[in-house]
Amino acid sequence: MKIVGYETFLVAPRWQFLRIDTDEGISGWGEPIVEGRAEAVQGAVAALMEYLVGADPLRIEEHWQVMAKGGFYRGGPVLSSALAGIDQALWDIKGRYHEVPVHELLGGPVRERARVYTWVHGRDNAQLVDEAKAKVEKGFTALKLNLSEALPPIPSPAQLHAAVSRVEALRGALGDGVDIALDFHGRFSTAATRQILPLLEPLLPMFVEEPVLPEFARDLRRITESTSIPIATGERLFSRWDFRDVLTTGIAVAQPDISHAGGISEVRRIAAMAEAYDVSVAPHCPLGPITLAASLQLDFAIPNFLIQEQSLGIEYGGGNALLDYLVDPDVFAFTDGHVQRPKGPGLGIEVDEDVVRAAAAEPHRWRSPVLRHDDGSFAEW
Repeated sequence: MKIVGYETFLVAPRWQFLRIDTDEGISGWGEPIVEGRAEAVQGAVAALMEYLVGADPLRIEEHWQVMAKGGFYRGGPVLSSALAGIDQALWDIKGRYHEVPVHELLGGPVRERARVYTWVHGRDNAQLVDEAKAKVEKGFTALKLNLSEALPPIPSPAQLHAAVSRVEALRGALGDGVDIALDFHGRFSTAATRQILPLLEPLLPMFVEEPVLPEFARDLRRITESTSIPIATGERLFSRWDFRDVLTTGIAVAQPDISHAGGISEVRRIAAMAEAYDVSVAPHCPLGPITLAASLQLDFAIPNFLIQEQSLGIEYGGGNALLDYLVDPDVFAFTDGHVQRPKGPGLGIEVDEDVVRAAAAEPHRWRSPVLRHDDGSFAEW
C-alpha cells in the first residue's frame, strides 16, 4: 500500500482537517492546526507530505522520526502540529487497514468509558451558575471555566475576590458532587497565582490549569509546593522533551494536545513519561471532531488517563460544530459525563466529506483575540 495524495480543508469555526489517500482506497483523517495560524500549518503539512507521498502508510514510527527530525530545524507549534495531524491520519489508515480501533493497536483498552468535561461561561455569577446547572442536568459531572479576564501582574484585592467569588458561587450552587476545574489561561503572573491559590484551596478545585505561561515553567515547582490544589499544564508544550523538566516540578496533570504535540505517537510517549512521575493525563482538546476522536483512542489505551476536554460548550464553537462534520454524531454521545469506548475502525469516526468540502469552500480566517489592559497595553488572552 502506498500514499498517493492528500487534501487539507480549512473549516469553521477555526479548524483544519487533513485527508490522506492510498492506492488501496483506504483514506485516513487528521486535524493539523494551530488556532489562529492555520495557514502556516497548512504550508508545513504540504512540505512534510512531499516526503510521504509514495511511501507505505503503515510504517508510522519511521515516518514520525523522519518528519520530526529530518528537517534539521524541529519542534515548535507549527511543525509539531503539522506532524500531529499527519500522524493521526496514518493511525486512522492503519486501524482501517486492520479493521480495528486504534486503541487496539496500542495494546488494547484499559477502560470501557472515558470521563469528559464541558465548559461553562457567564457574564456574571448568576449567569455562570445557571449555565452550570444546565450542564449538570445534561449529565456532566465536571465543568471548567476561565477564572478571570485579563489581569495586571499584581491584581487588586477586588479583582482577586471577584475571581474567587465565581468558584464560590458554583460550589454553593452545585455542592461537592461536581468537579470544578479552573483555567488560568496564562493570564495570571507567578505572583498573582501565588496570591490567589490559597484563597481557592477551601473550594477544592479539580485542578488549576496553566497557572503560569509556558515560558515561566521554571516557576512551577514554587507553585506546586505552595498549594494543595492539583496543578495542570501542557497545552503549549509540543514534545516529550518539552514535558521532561515540567514533569519533575510536582504537577498533577499533564495536558498535551494530540493536534499540537506530535499526534498519537508522541502523546502516548508523553503519557508514559508522566506515569513515571505519578502524573495523570487530561488531553487538551478545544478543537474539532478528529482531534477528539484521536484523543479518545489514546484515552482508552493509557492507564493514567484522568478526564477528556471537548469543545461542545465552548463559546467559539458555533453550537454543535463538533458534530456537524460527522456522519454519525452518536459516537460522541455523552452519558453521565462519560463517552463509551469507540468500536469503529481507525479513529472510530466517519467524517462527512460533503459537509467538510462545503465548509472549506468558505475557509475561515480565525485569529486569536488581542486583549488590552485598562492602560492600553497588551494583555494575555
